[in-house]
Amino acid sequence: MDHVSESAVRAARDLRVVFSRLRRRIREVTQDAGLTPSQESALTLVGKHGAATASALAGAEGVRPQSMAATLAALEQHGLIRRAPDPDDGRRQLVTLTDAGRARVEGNRQMYDEWLARAFQERFTDEERRTVLAALELMDRLSRP
Repeated sequence: MDHVSESAVRAARDLRVVFSRLRRRIREVTQDAGLTPSQESALTLVGKHGAATASALAGAEGVRPQSMAATLAALEQHGLIRRAPDPDDGRRQLVTLTDAGRARVEGNRQMYDEWLARAFQERFTDEERRTVLAALELMDRLSRP
């Protein structure tokens, strides 16, 4: 990589590795039996975006529409989502969470927040937590366009 410092390359690599591990750990903490990781991810996505078409959800997840259709069928079978005609275009259907789906998404979020807060409390000193918060402010720049 031309004109990229060694420290930038190492930071990029290490960040990717740590985020991958953290993502796996979050899945372990929040996932309970019954849904696959892709189903959990799609359920969370529906919770974030509200009413959406299957094709919009597929695009947001970076999967083929056929894959998203299969995922949504499984979520519907579990009673976690519902489909209804799009009021703007009756040929399309909008996907939303059921009460059970909303409860599951909120429960997962709460479980994750509690696990992460406890882990920060048990594994880091106050000074280390302040360092993490400062680093997160810097990392926030990466998430902006």
